[in-house]
Amino acid sequence: GGPRRGPARRNRDRPDDGPGGLVVVDKPAGMTSHDVVARVRRIAGTRRVGHAGTLDPMATGVLVLGVERATKLLGHLTLTDKTYRATIRLGRDTVTDDAEGEPIGGSSAADVPLERVHAGIAALTGVLQQVPSAVSAVKVDGRRAYARVRAGEQVELAARTVTVSRFDLLAVRPGELTDLDVEVECSSGTYVRALARDLGRALGTGGHLSALRRTRVGPFRLDQALTLEELAAAADPVPLSLDAAVAAAFPRRELTAEDTAKVRHGGKLTPLGLSGTYGGFDPAGRVVALLDEREGPARPLVVFLPA
Repeated sequence: GGPRRGPARRNRDRPDDGPGGLVVVDKPAGMTSHDVVARVRRIAGTRRVGHAGTLDPMATGVLVLGVERATKLLGHLTLTDKTYRATIRLGRDTVTDDAEGEPIGGSSAADVPLERVHAGIAALTGVLQQVPSAVSAVKVDGRRAYARVRAGEQVELAARTVTVSRFDLLAVRPGELTDLDVEVECSSGTYVRALARDLGRALGTGGHLSALRRTRVGPFRLDQALTLEELAAAADPVPLSLDAAVAAAFPRRELTAEDTAKVRHGGKLTPLGLSGTYGGFDPAGRVVALLDEREGPARPLVVFLPA
């Protein structure tokens, strides 16, 4: 119980609606995204922690969490493009399309020519109609697909449009089971394990994902991420303050004292012609609100420094 007390004590003066900030965690294998949230709640000494974008328990790498007032940021972050390092194992299909599932067939990949592998990867690059993995968090009639599969149901999911902007083959370890190390840059909603499954099908050998590491999500990269151990040992358990987080993730608008007073009361400002969501900062450099001017005037979506 010793290690838990320190972080909570360190933050006992922080009000539960303090500004907080973002934490970029290097998620370890074997933990769910919710397990990571629970751990960061203990480290930061607050209940108000949420995460943006989920990683499967098997996967490691970048997971973005919001602490205290920065939880309001999570729904507005543009985390639409992601980069992964992955290992695809040819020669075996699994029920989950990854290493955690039961094997359900496959055939030797020892004789698959490299040019066919390259052609298969090229065919899975660009704008695709991808059928998500049956064991996924996609909802079917209000229930998660994985819950239906575990209850013994046959689940057929509809294809969805995804974009794989880059699919690079980095290394090949041939054999009955051939391992391909790849790097994938893709849109939100793309299942890398579905790419592994579809590549295995195209090559006639079967295939599944045996390792997955997310190296980037939106503007947040692995070199900014801390392990849970590093976070627990850090002097400040929220390394990216709310001000720094908004500055990193959104365009910036400098507000006058008059603008600041208006926005803090939920008032509207003259538009600047900026597209999308942006941060409004007061003369002292503190973020006041996220603003949006799609409907004409710039209006606050979230106010961080209320009146």
